[in-house]
Amino acid sequence: MRLLLIEDNVPLADELTALFTQHGYAVDWCTDGRDAAVMATSEPFDVIVLDLGLPGRPGLTLLEQWRADGLDIPILILTARSSWSERITGLRAGADDYLPKPFHPDELILRLQALVRRRHGQRPSPTISVAGVVLDENGQSAWRASNETPVNLTRAEFAILRYLMLHPDHVIAKDRLLDHLYDSEHDRNPNVVEVHINHLRQKLGRGVIVTQRGQGYRFGGDATAA
Repeated sequence: MRLLLIEDNVPLADELTALFTQHGYAVDWCTDGRDAAVMATSEPFDVIVLDLGLPGRPGLTLLEQWRADGLDIPILILTARSSWSERITGLRAGADDYLPKPFHPDELILRLQALVRRRHGQRPSPTISVAGVVLDENGQSAWRASNETPVNLTRAEFAILRYLMLHPDHVIAKDRLLDHLYDSEHDRNPNVVEVHINHLRQKLGRGVIVTQRGQGYRFGGDATAA
């Protein structure tokens, strides 16, 4: 999943980037509100983490403008402004969630997972369950409901499977998959995607990801072919 982090505190941003990457997010980071205004609408992000006290352009102004322009990406405000009136202002401006600093990293990750799951119609749970396959976001493991034996996934395998499971009725082009798996600074090798998908098929069954020739990939569910 592609995450835009907008935070001008460099040490905190470094810690957050490491945390998000550990949990399967591809992170783009900017420190200035003017840069954030452009990035949020020019790249296919899945979720935004927004500080309010930004140079260049305030975070609240960005949020109001994005919502006025129809940007519907889930946005979590992460800020030192913790009074109830400031929380209400942020939520009224269009934030999907509001977490004041200081915060616990686990709470932040759980809130992000809930935002993404809710956007894609998943029930509130630490797992994503689609068509007989269960994905544990915290453990980065998956299993087929027919045998319930979990298999561990690499970070890339987890990211690919999560994205496909959150879009189960869609054929995902390889370029689109790359857009949501890697940040803007990452070298993108389309052949690597095929390698990771083959590994997922070996672990969960060949039919778990279906190749639509000339189009891309779609989630196949609990396939019986091993």
